Amino acid sequence: MDTANNGYAKDVLVNTDWVAQNLNTPGVRLIEVDEDILLYETGHIPGAVKVDWQTDFWHPVERDFIGPDEVAALLGRLGIGPDDQIILYGDKSNWWAAYAYWFLSYSGVPNLKLMNGGRQKWMAENREVSTETPSHAPTQYPPLTRDESLRAYRDEVRAHLESVQAGQGALVDVRSPDEFSGKVTHMANYPQEGVLRGGHIPGARSIPWARATNEDGTFKSADELTELYAGEGVTPDKDVIAYCRIAERSSHSWFVLRELLGYPRVRNYDGSWTEWGNAVGMPIEKTYSEA
Repeated sequence: MDTANNGYAKDVLVNTDWVAQNLNTPGVRLIEVDEDILLYETGHIPGAVKVDWQTDFWHPVERDFIGPDEVAALLGRLGIGPDDQIILYGDKSNWWAAYAYWFLSYSGVPNLKLMNGGRQKWMAENREVSTETPSHAPTQYPPLTRDESLRAYRDEVRAHLESVQAGQGALVDVRSPDEFSGKVTHMANYPQEGVLRGGHIPGARSIPWARATNEDGTFKSADELTELYAGEGVTPDKDVIAYCRIAERSSHSWFVLRELLGYPRVRNYDGSWTEWGNAVGMPIEKTYSEA
């Protein structure tokens, strides 16, 4: 679908030109997923529907996701069928679109791609936008089955530390260097989402998510990405787990490693630092000292 795939392992990206040419193509469905959930209403790609990652994906009471049946119901409400090609895009260089891609993949949803560059590239190119919310007839989306190989739980991460130490596994911390070192417990401007302890999971490599992107929000080439991760010892032969704070940034890195580079074993630890940093009995490392 995207002629310039930059040597990526899988056909999981489309460019803005392709989207512009396929706005009215039957069977192509656009979903916008933003961190700033008010952006969609200010103007979106014509025909795109909105997904709110928090209210649509998260269980209303438990700290977990909605189940496969609820995901099928959500897609049915959006009028999406099992054969439709779903194109995801959003703000922040596709942070949350990648989160949606990971979560939907985990939920067993097929036919997913990201629009390379996301919302920022579409807007920078002064392409057509609409403030109308499209109406689609509901569908009966078939039952879904989760793919647990894509998700890591806290105890699995704890068990994974041995293979990291033995050089058979890798942990990728995609947060900012200051979060990794323990100097801060949150991203800039996100103080309400801090945790009790700063630092990182022992053995993790610091590879901030944004190092995988260009200034226009697109992904770097396969050669550049291979060099970035291999340079930190994160190679395709290893069992890889990525994490950040609540798994949105690590979904972006998961997408790079598994979908663009074709690493066979990559899991996203959605509990991430908000769980690990607050959990009783979990070891941490800090490289920052007040002294």
